[in-house]
Amino acid sequence: MSSDRKSINYRGIVVMILAQLFITWFMFNTELGQTIIKGISWVFNKLIEFGTEGVNFVLGGVQVGDNGVFFFNVLLIIIFFATILSVLTYLKILPFIIKYLGMGLSYITGLPKVESFNAVNSIFFGQSEALLAIKSQFKTLNDNRLYIVSASAMGSVSASIVGAYLELLPPQYILVALPLNMFSALIVASIISPVNISKEEDQVDIEDVSNAKSFFEAMGNGALDGGKIALIVASMLIAFIASLELVNAVFGFVFNGFTLQQLLGYIIAPIGLLMGIPAGEVLDAGAIMGTKIVTNEFVAMLQFGDMIGSVSEKTVGIVTVFLTSFANFSSIGIIAGTVQGIDPEKGGKVSGFGLKLLIGATLGSMLSATIAGIFI
Repeated sequence: MSSDRKSINYRGIVVMILAQLFITWFMFNTELGQTIIKGISWVFNKLIEFGTEGVNFVLGGVQVGDNGVFFFNVLLIIIFFATILSVLTYLKILPFIIKYLGMGLSYITGLPKVESFNAVNSIFFGQSEALLAIKSQFKTLNDNRLYIVSASAMGSVSASIVGAYLELLPPQYILVALPLNMFSALIVASIISPVNISKEEDQVDIEDVSNAKSFFEAMGNGALDGGKIALIVASMLIAFIASLELVNAVFGFVFNGFTLQQLLGYIIAPIGLLMGIPAGEVLDAGAIMGTKIVTNEFVAMLQFGDMIGSVSEKTVGIVTVFLTSFANFSSIGIIAGTVQGIDPEKGGKVSGFGLKLLIGATLGSMLSATIAGIFI
C-alpha cells in the first residue's frame, strides 16, 4: 500500500514500536505503572462522579429502570468532560502540554513537526478540532502529509469522551490505548504515505483551538460542545443499531439466521488469531471488531460489554484497545467534511483516499491491540 517505499522512515518506525513496547510493559508489568493507571482511573472516576451530580440535578426526577438509561448515565457525562477540556485549553495548560510533547515526538522519531503536533493534539481533541488546530498549515501539506494528519485524527479518540468509554469497558485498557494509538497511527501512516521534507519546510504554527475570551465563556463553549457531541453520539447510536437490526433481519431471512456480525467474525478471525486472541474466542471477538468498523466504537462497546464475563482477560484487553479509536466508516465523512471546510481542494483528496484511510487507521488499531496483548 505504500506510495513510496524507498522513503519510509524505518528509524522513526522502530523508535515508535520500541516506545509502544516500553509504555505497555511499564503500565501493565510494573508497580509504578499500575499505580499510575489506578491514579488516572481514580481521577476519571472522580470527574465522572462530579459530572453525575450535574446530570442528577437536571434529571433527578426522571424514573428509569434498574439498568438506567445509557443517554443519562454515560453520554451526558461527555458535557462535563468537554467543559474541563475547554477550560484547560483556555488556561493554556493543554496547548503547553501538546507543544512540548509534539516537539519531543518529532525529535525522537524524525517525523515532521506538523504531523507530530497533530498526533499529540488528536489524543485530547476530536477529529474535527484536531484538524482545525493546524488549518493554517494545510497549504503546505502534500498528499502524503495530508494522509498522515487525517490518519492520526481517525486513529485516536477525543479526551472528552474517554469518560464515557470508562463507564463501558476496563479502564486500564482504555488508558493504555491512548498513547498506543497515537504511535500506531503514525507508524502505519508513515509506511503508507512516507514524507521527506527539508528543515525549511518543517515549520509549524499551531492555532489555539479555543476562541473564548474569558474563563466563563470557555466553560459555556465546552458545555455546548459537549452537549452537541452527546446528541450526535446518541443520534448515531439510534441510526446504527436500528440499521444493524434491519440488516440482521434481512441476513437472517436470506441465510437462515446468519447475522452480519457473524460474517464479520469470519472475515476478521484470521487477523484476530495473529493479534493473539485465543482460537475459541476469535469469531466472537472478530464480530465485535467488525461491528466497530461498519458502525462505531460505542455500538461495539455496548455489545462487547455483555461478553466480557464469558471471554478471557487477553481477549478483553485486545478487543478493548482495538475499540478505543475512531476508525470506522462514518469517520471518513467527518474528516473529509472538516478538511473540505478548511481547503475544498484537499477535502476532495481526502474523500478520494477515504477507504485507504480507513484501512490504515484500522491496521493501526490492530497494531495497538496486538502490542497490548503481548503483555496480558
